[in-house]
Amino acid sequence: MKYILKIFTVLCFLVANSIDAQLVVKNDTISGTPITLSMDKKVDELLESAENKCATTITNTYSDNTPKTTIPKISVPERNLSQAEICRRNPRIMGYKIQLAVVKSNEEAREVGMYFRRRFPNMKVEIDASLRPNYKVMAGSYLSKQSAAADLSRIRQYFKSAIAIQYRVFCVEAK
Repeated sequence: MKYILKIFTVLCFLVANSIDAQLVVKNDTISGTPITLSMDKKVDELLESAENKCATTITNTYSDNTPKTTIPKISVPERNLSQAEICRRNPRIMGYKIQLAVVKSNEEAREVGMYFRRRFPNMKVEIDASLRPNYKVMAGSYLSKQSAAADLSRIRQYFKSAIAIQYRVFCVEAK
């Protein structure tokens, strides 16, 4: 009998709680997505009054002089993004490449590229034909001039006119 009385008490409590509770739809303060909550009407009224107290009052300077309430926006502080997050947002960024030479023909550009690959097999070579009839032969991908400096000093042993130039690079390839 005591067991049945306990079950009846729990059921009555749950039924009474569900009768007083209501589904309330609120908007998330940061992202603005709707959130559905089950709460008591009195709790909802208390939350509404607390939200209204947080609103700032600005007096109107127009002829009717009625005060307006505005809700302050929550600002999420910016943080420094990691290299992976930067690459995910923008795969091609302005970086640097080492310009080996500017030649007059595509054949010459390929010869310079092959000569470079024999000397530096682990570096990528690219030929840019945007300056036709001239061709740029470039190597490597770097995020900054400072990161290109070490390779540039080694490359200048073979290519005296090599310089680091600003160029669009793939973020994941750059070092």
